[in-house]
Amino acid sequence: MNVPTFLDGLATACFLFAVIHTFLVSRFQHLAHQHPEGSSAENLYHLLGEVEVSFGLWAAIYLGFVALVSGPELAAQYLSSRNFTEAAFVFVIMAVCSTKPILDFAQKSILFIAKLLPFQRSVSTFATTMIVGPLLGSFITEPAAMTVTALILLDGLVKKNISLKFKYAILGLLFVNVSIGGTLTPYAAPPVLMVAAKWNWDLSFMLTHFAWKSLLSTVVSTSIVAMLFKKELLAIDMTPRKSKTTTSVPLWVYVIHLIFLGLIVLNHQHIQMFIGLFLFFLGLYTVTQEYQKTLRLREGLLVAFFLGGIVVLGEPQRWWLEPVLTRLDSLALYVGSIALTSVTDNAALAYLGSQISSLSDASKFSLVAGSVVGGGLTVIANAPNPVGYGLLNPHFGEDGINPIYLALAALPFTIISALILWLLSGPLFHIF
Repeated sequence: MNVPTFLDGLATACFLFAVIHTFLVSRFQHLAHQHPEGSSAENLYHLLGEVEVSFGLWAAIYLGFVALVSGPELAAQYLSSRNFTEAAFVFVIMAVCSTKPILDFAQKSILFIAKLLPFQRSVSTFATTMIVGPLLGSFITEPAAMTVTALILLDGLVKKNISLKFKYAILGLLFVNVSIGGTLTPYAAPPVLMVAAKWNWDLSFMLTHFAWKSLLSTVVSTSIVAMLFKKELLAIDMTPRKSKTTTSVPLWVYVIHLIFLGLIVLNHQHIQMFIGLFLFFLGLYTVTQEYQKTLRLREGLLVAFFLGGIVVLGEPQRWWLEPVLTRLDSLALYVGSIALTSVTDNAALAYLGSQISSLSDASKFSLVAGSVVGGGLTVIANAPNPVGYGLLNPHFGEDGINPIYLALAALPFTIISALILWLLSGPLFHIF
């Protein structure tokens, strides 16, 4: 193991505190409720209680220490040397995909496909929602896919009279499917996005190594849940009710939004291009205000802040991470990644791995595959999970979602995905 410099050790300490911080968010939220509403103390604890704030906050603390110890110029120089393109892209794409035309188009696409399946309507709707919804994460980003899928499930199932056991099965399946569903392309899933450019993982690579296995995993897991809870599904009508007060979106508005989305995705590696397109898109949003809901910038900023913190704290971890990861064989690294992802965000784990130049191709696959497979075990394991958590949590009783029950519910689907991604990546398929 390499001997760390003082600043490397300081960065590792801040990284560790950031991980600990993610486990204390519920405590901070509890403290917020003990102070008067609207007070500075309440707002501060609510801020500290956001999962996404953890890494960004501790990255800022690290940069503050660097400025004190080595001077502001070195801190500014280090910050300028970091690449925040991925973090900025996540913010832009989440904002664009949060608009009503994009969300409506995604929801209507899911429900249209459900009508084509030769099953009872509620079973078809459930299966399509749990398969197509998460896979849309490869195109409209995982947070947007989580939002669309969770909203359909919320209105169609979770709010209705179903068992708590079924609710947890839905939650665990949703988190796992969204985590692996963003791997069809190299620009959607945060852990893939953090390494794709550096490791030259293009669309062809993702389709060959991840996409078909992720699709198979979502189909198998969803089919199992549909069969286990078929009786409850058949007793429920999942068809969404049409709102009489909602203004219908014209076709031209859908088309223009989808064009902007496509152009932003095509230029996801060029920050000047997609930021410029986003500024034009904000003008489009203003022009089409009558067909919109409030633009959700806060969620995208929080996730971008989270990823930016990872970028700042990630590179100095090479002193301990490289010796550890390079000594593990592919299987050990795969299992270890699944376990580590459950206690820290999978994008953080993937980014740390991208800092190691000596990783083999098999180890790279094991690291990223393990990080996406384990992304459904906890709320902090994958960046979109807090979105689904926030939408569904109020309907899980007075105490909300129990983290232990969530892990137990997600574990069977995590195992299924882990087996499929690993066993179908062996010599028989000539993956490596």
